[in-house]
Amino acid sequence: MNFVEGFRLALESIWANRLRSFLTLLGVIIGIAAIISTAAVIQGLNSYVSEKLSNLGKGVFTVQRVGLITNREAFLAAIRRNRKLLPADGRAIIERCPSASAVAWETHATIDIKRGTNEIRDVDVGGITPGILEIEPFEVADGRILAQHEEDGSAPVVFVGNDIVERLFPGIDPVGKDLRIKGRDLRIVGVAAKKGSILGFSQDNFVKIPFSLHRKLFGTRRSINISVQAAVPEDMETTMDEVRTVLRARHHLEPADDDDFTFLTAEGINTLWRSLTATIFSIALFVVGISLVVGGVVIMNIMLVSVVERTREIGVRKAVGARQRDIVLQFLVEAVLLSCVGGLIGVAIAWGLSELLAAYTPLPARFPSWAPPVAFLICAGIGVFFGIHPARRAARLDPIEALRTE
Repeated sequence: MNFVEGFRLALESIWANRLRSFLTLLGVIIGIAAIISTAAVIQGLNSYVSEKLSNLGKGVFTVQRVGLITNREAFLAAIRRNRKLLPADGRAIIERCPSASAVAWETHATIDIKRGTNEIRDVDVGGITPGILEIEPFEVADGRILAQHEEDGSAPVVFVGNDIVERLFPGIDPVGKDLRIKGRDLRIVGVAAKKGSILGFSQDNFVKIPFSLHRKLFGTRRSINISVQAAVPEDMETTMDEVRTVLRARHHLEPADDDDFTFLTAEGINTLWRSLTATIFSIALFVVGISLVVGGVVIMNIMLVSVVERTREIGVRKAVGARQRDIVLQFLVEAVLLSCVGGLIGVAIAWGLSELLAAYTPLPARFPSWAPPVAFLICAGIGVFFGIHPARRAARLDPIEALRTE
């Protein structure tokens, strides 16, 4: 018997027991669908983070008091250890870092803003030096960005995100209108282009006001984030070294002391995010792998039942000249084909789920191109591993005893 004949016999057997075959494959179907769906979500999130969250601009990095920290204890330790970054630190970087083409800083507060009967909650109020809007990728939809003379004079002006316009100025041109923040009426001079949301969180729920005005409204005790753009993006590491030298000298750190500030780069965000998603996928793979093992055991048990049911058929085949390897091939091909059919159904389900998630949820799922071949290899391996025992058992049947079976 050749492989093509074994494949044909396997198809006939599976088709003759369609319902049983489908129920047998549920473990494999669920396992493959779950693994690929998880991979699709993670791949989509990784791409999304690369395109959106980590888009700091070419050659741009940020200096922060506390960087990317994933647990509360480390955050509290960093708050206790690291000094606040001050405007004087930013000015020192401007004066002493020749490889930096632009330096600006920002601080934040969160408040609710009302206008008439309309209200928008948890608005991010950023106090900025005007260079921030040039270093960071902000596009202007209407009006203009903040000017340096407005920072110098603490002018009551504001640059707003799209959510502010839609919620507080519906159907009205907001430029030139007043927005009340902390008891002060601030004139809107510009509106940012809409950025949309990330995982359901809006990127347009913000206002930007002059840094000097922010300190008057919210106090001077807040740490700042310093954005730096390297004159030559390829030499960003050199600029970071210059900034590190300046800040360590200002903070009076000894050579053996750790930095009491952190650098945030697009590469750093991507590295942390991919580390987190790799851990999540590893855990998911272990959990879902149990389903695949269960599916393989079910396939083995069903194949053993099939051997018992088809004992007389096996005896007839041996009586007309079938060798042991022919019987092994027949049942092994059937087990592999059964497992691969389950994998194919699982891939189809995962593809459908990926499309639905991308279309109707905030999750940017992307069906991975490697999924079909990997699923085939996994399912083929399951079929061979769990099908070899039933196949050998069928091949060892005595043809005379098999022919006596009713």
